[in-house]
Amino acid sequence: MYYLTFFFLVLRISFLFWSLIDTRCFMRQNDPETWSQDKDIDCLFSIYTKHGHIKNEYFSSNLDKKLTTKSIHLILCLYFALENINTDHLILPNISLLVKIECNLLDDWRMNRLFSRIGEFLPNYACINQRRYLIVLTGPTWISSAMLGPLLYITNRPEIYYGPFHPLLDSHEHFPHLYQMAPKDTSLAVAMVSLVVYFRWNWVGAIISDDDLGLQFLLELRREMHRNTVCLAFVHVIVEDKMLFQKNVNSYYNEITTSSAKVVIIYGDKDSHLQLNLRFYRVVNVHRIWVTTSQWDMITHNERFLLSSFYGTFTFLLHYSELPGFKKFIKTTNPSKYLNPFSLHKLWWIYFNCSPNSLNFRNLKSYSKEKLYNWLLMKDFEMSVGSTGYVLYNTVHAVAHALHEMLLQELDTWPKYSGKRVEFDSWQMVHYLKNLQFKNPVKNQVNTNQKENQDIMYDIHYTMDFLPNHGLKVKIGEFSKYLPHSQPLHMSEEMIKWYIHLRQISPSICSVPCSPGFRKSPQQGKAVCCFDCTPCPENEISNITDMDQCVKCPDDHYANRGGNHCLKKVVTFLGYEDLLGMSLASLAICFSILTAGVFGVFLKHNDTPTVKANNRALSYVLLISLNCCFLCSLLFIGQPNMITCLMQQTVFAVVFTVAASTVLAKTITVVLAFKVTTPGRTIRRLLVSGAPNFIIPICTMIQLILCGIWLGTSPPFVDVDIHVEKDHILIICNKGSIIAFYFVLGYLGSIALGSFIVAFLARNLPDTFNEAKYLTFSMLVFCCVWITFLPVYHSTKGKAMVAVEVFCILTSSAGLLLCIFVPKCFIILLRPERNSFQNFRNMHLKIENAH
Repeated sequence: MYYLTFFFLVLRISFLFWSLIDTRCFMRQNDPETWSQDKDIDCLFSIYTKHGHIKNEYFSSNLDKKLTTKSIHLILCLYFALENINTDHLILPNISLLVKIECNLLDDWRMNRLFSRIGEFLPNYACINQRRYLIVLTGPTWISSAMLGPLLYITNRPEIYYGPFHPLLDSHEHFPHLYQMAPKDTSLAVAMVSLVVYFRWNWVGAIISDDDLGLQFLLELRREMHRNTVCLAFVHVIVEDKMLFQKNVNSYYNEITTSSAKVVIIYGDKDSHLQLNLRFYRVVNVHRIWVTTSQWDMITHNERFLLSSFYGTFTFLLHYSELPGFKKFIKTTNPSKYLNPFSLHKLWWIYFNCSPNSLNFRNLKSYSKEKLYNWLLMKDFEMSVGSTGYVLYNTVHAVAHALHEMLLQELDTWPKYSGKRVEFDSWQMVHYLKNLQFKNPVKNQVNTNQKENQDIMYDIHYTMDFLPNHGLKVKIGEFSKYLPHSQPLHMSEEMIKWYIHLRQISPSICSVPCSPGFRKSPQQGKAVCCFDCTPCPENEISNITDMDQCVKCPDDHYANRGGNHCLKKVVTFLGYEDLLGMSLASLAICFSILTAGVFGVFLKHNDTPTVKANNRALSYVLLISLNCCFLCSLLFIGQPNMITCLMQQTVFAVVFTVAASTVLAKTITVVLAFKVTTPGRTIRRLLVSGAPNFIIPICTMIQLILCGIWLGTSPPFVDVDIHVEKDHILIICNKGSIIAFYFVLGYLGSIALGSFIVAFLARNLPDTFNEAKYLTFSMLVFCCVWITFLPVYHSTKGKAMVAVEVFCILTSSAGLLLCIFVPKCFIILLRPERNSFQNFRNMHLKIENAH
């Protein structure tokens, strides 16, 4: 029941979508006698003429010999063509073409050893009253035409070969008067490779026969595969030497069974050792996807097809059109009275109508296997003309058209005899035959000029074993270099979806396809189809399978983690909406408020010794400069623009120079105060005149000059950095001249270092309100911060680099504020008793008395 349901499901769904040809499928049936029916035997069709409309005698006495169904099929095609011509008065009015059929001549001659008496069959003379033949059609095997061609020429009978084109017969030197009707099979390799590429196979095997035809095909196959990056896993050239073939058969078997190639292309002579090789594969159940020509659709023995496989077989055959009336013509034949009876359902390929309107599928689904077999046997099958039969049909029409042209142009060739017998000069007719163009009854163009490039079209069929004794074959596509589509290969997607995919065809590849995000890395010493998959490098992607090289993302994009998409980078900067930017901005504002608070405390207690000591004015300048230092850090936060970029480094450099030079001035003031011992000394005059205060403008002026040179030569500017962060486009202020930046920073560091050294030397001077220790510690913090800044600054990228600079500005400023002014505020606010000279002396005396 499973097979029955599957059968009608495939038929009903598939042929509803079928658009390449009529809604027909192919059913093949075999029996214990069928294997011999696939054999091609030689048949000579000798054409002669008579006056009037004379009907050919179907199945004359020579058909009583043992014939295969394929030869009977060809004879029916021949009779059908003759019937069309003889009933068409526009081609040969009042003239009929008749035929004498001779088959199995080569076998008869071999059996009877009559080669020495060949003249008895083909005498080189003709009697006056003996029938003269117009032309002889030979085929379908090329060997028979090659052997009989010279003999036919001796007997003055032109020959036309109607079998598949063979290059050996095309040799004018050996066969000067033999003409081939079938077009040259020049595109078969291209067509097969197109099918392989369509299914995305790139690892296939090839089995060919060791002859000129097979080797030429292999050369074309290799060339076309190289163009499409398809590789041959193995090539078996089947030799004709029996001993050598037996020697290699085991190695052939081992190679095909161990190879990962699931697709095998077969091409060669059916009567060669290649058939023996394939029979062996059939016996040992070598299952592959076979790609071949129609001649290999043959039955080897009971209920066995030669290329039977679970995966099925793809067959290429020359395109042919169905002949209207051929089915009716076959039904009119009645071969049962002859010695070689046959039934239509035994013919090698048989059709039945698959139109949904002609069958009651709902009722058939409930049929048992036995009822299905009975239905198949009782069904009226429609016989196809086949590719060889179609060539034979066109050959007969070509003879008629050539004779028609000769009758029109050469009146002196009219028959010399009266009555029913009429004869023509065959050799003159051959001249017209070689350059003939006409349309056959199905309106297809026929061109007999082999020198012209003809459009070769192939029908692609897919065949698989179905029920026992049956094979199902469906046309799935066609190939032609001149198809109206953009590609020469046209496949029916519906048929492939509903028919072939049910077979679960496995891929035929050497390596697993590289998924997106990976690229192919060739394996050394192996074919290009064998490769490893390597992840794409950073910021490169591959968005399709099996990419040879990864593609670099644009500068404003970055590769995702999977390496298969480029994502748009996000524009970023150290902004106030970021947690880091918000934290730094809040910290700067808090320290600025704290500095303002300290400044307020100092203003309120400006007359106290703590405030007045160490130059009260310098303390005010230092607090104001520190407040500016805290606020200048806000220039580094937010989206940079031209103004902020110019102000960031210059304002930072100037205010920090003021702060550092103020500390230096305070330190020098402390030192000078302790050096004053006698009035009138120069040091005293310097201290009284406020000379240390000039340090601030002098140092600041030098820094301003450096900043002016910086801004005049290579000023900072707004820059976009697309490489510093993978997924962000960073907007930063480029410092312009790095040398100028380090000059400014180095000058600031030299002032800080000088302040630290002077403060360190004056740290132990004895004075109640001496702040040298505080200045020393504050400059130690300041220098440590900026020394640490340099390596950290260069090791960070993006927003973190800006944040490091802001953090150093805040830290160094906070170090100065906390180390210098917090102890003073502590005394002013919490220890007011220590903020007086008298209280300090009284406390000092009590301590001495206690000791």
